[in-house]
Amino acid sequence: MVYISRQEHFNAAHKLHNPNWSEERNREVFGPCANANWHGHNYDLIVTVKGRPDAETGFVIDLKQLSTVIRTYVVDEVDHKNLNLDVPFMQGQLASTENLVIAFWKILQPEIERISAAKLHSIKLYETPRNFVEYLGEE
Repeated sequence: MVYISRQEHFNAAHKLHNPNWSEERNREVFGPCANANWHGHNYDLIVTVKGRPDAETGFVIDLKQLSTVIRTYVVDEVDHKNLNLDVPFMQGQLASTENLVIAFWKILQPEIERISAAKLHSIKLYETPRNFVEYLGEE
C-alpha cells in the first residue's frame, strides 16, 4: 500500500461558542476562542490517500486531480470565510477543528472515490503550527 498526500492552505475565522451555555461558561471552557468578535487561523490541510500505483501511470492518484477536488469542494467553500456564519456544512455545529475535519472527510471521501481507485486514508488539519487534528474516518 502506498500513501500519498496533498497539502492545501486556507484562512478562516470562527469562534467557539456553545449557545446552551452562559457567556461565563463559554469563556471558561473556550478562553479567547470564544471572543464575541471572532478570531482567525491560517489553516494547513493535508489529505492522504492510499492505494496501489496504477500499472500505466505509476500513480496512486493524479495529484493535480486531488488538488482540484480539495480546492473545489473544501478550500473554495471555507477560504476567507467565517466558519460559523458563511459555511453551510458547518451550520448547527460547533466550529471546532475536530468538527471541521469530520465535515471535510464526508465531503472528500466520495469525490476521491469518483476520480480514483485510491481510498481516503487520513485528513490532518493544522489550526496553528503546534495544534492540529488528524482524522482517519469512522472505525
